[in-house]
Amino acid sequence: MRKLIHLLLSVLLPLMYSCGSRRNNTDLNSMIGNETDSTSIVVPHYAKGFNVSYGDDIALLDINDPENKEAEQFHFALVDKEYNGDIPSGYTRLNIPVETAICMTSLQLSNFLKLGIPEKVVGITSTRHLHNEIMNRQLKDGKTHKIGIEGNFDNEVIMAINPDVIFISPFKRGGYDAIRNVDIPMIPHLGYKELTPLGQAEWIKVVGLLTGNTALANSTFEGIERRYNRLKAMVDTVRRRPTVFSGEMRGGNWYAVGGQSFLAQLFRDAGGDYFLKDNEESGGVTLDYETVYTNAAHADYWRIVNSFDGDYGYNVLKEQDNRYTDFDAWKNHGVIYCNIKDVPFYERMPVEPEVVLSDFIHVFHPEILPEHKPEYYHILK
Repeated sequence: MRKLIHLLLSVLLPLMYSCGSRRNNTDLNSMIGNETDSTSIVVPHYAKGFNVSYGDDIALLDINDPENKEAEQFHFALVDKEYNGDIPSGYTRLNIPVETAICMTSLQLSNFLKLGIPEKVVGITSTRHLHNEIMNRQLKDGKTHKIGIEGNFDNEVIMAINPDVIFISPFKRGGYDAIRNVDIPMIPHLGYKELTPLGQAEWIKVVGLLTGNTALANSTFEGIERRYNRLKAMVDTVRRRPTVFSGEMRGGNWYAVGGQSFLAQLFRDAGGDYFLKDNEESGGVTLDYETVYTNAAHADYWRIVNSFDGDYGYNVLKEQDNRYTDFDAWKNHGVIYCNIKDVPFYERMPVEPEVVLSDFIHVFHPEILPEHKPEYYHILK
């Protein structure tokens, strides 16, 4: 029983369950005894989308939308495969540890890669921007399979793989209804909905909990948190905070993110001001050119992420839309650029927010990190 508890204790709540009744924090030591050390217990300090309550031989994983508490919630009872007890009403049984999984997004995959357990990922969707050598080798060797794209999943492949779980992003247009009949547990991974970089990264604890890697997930995140907050503290007292805007024109619209997004928070933590900092939205926003120009014409920096073959430069931006040349960030060569064709952005960035933070600090306040070598973003030459 103690071994099972060690596996289950990944997230601690003020309210805990034991045999169907609630317990308070003072009961923790009596529940787990002296055999459980602090590495077995995880408290989500930043993530708002998951919680776990537990008893002696069952853990209840509750997942909710960090942006919308009124949205659909998801509930899982985590137990050993030999467990014969009751499952609370409204909860789906899930045997742990999970040995095989399908990842629908690179953010989900990043958790497995960071924990060093890529062999557990037996299915993924797009491989267009997949850089990881191990995953590409697993695909080549048939240990990992392509399952189709969002909205057009290959159910036959999924059933042949028969993973223990499928990680999904339920609030995206992913066509998940089409795969519900494969009778495989689908676990929402809502890291992409978190409003802070550390909140997004903290979802590694959920994957650690489910795969039996709680201690590793804890220590990994603690390192991320420590480095991130140390860097953030270095710019807390800067007097000048440059302004930065983001996005590009596509199909007549400018696509950016709201002022309450994790990207906006990242800019703030790096000592900058996002051009939509007063905006109350946390997801993507669609703007017209005039609105962007009004708010960002004199911004210091312009952040761009895309995939481009060849040498991306200011001349390319001019060719794409001559109006770009009206921005000070174009005139003064203040474009902060990441080419996902060359950089493993999506499969590493979610669990390396401190590295991204370093890149932005190096741009906004080069005197603070003069020796830093950019990993993801660099000033476009």
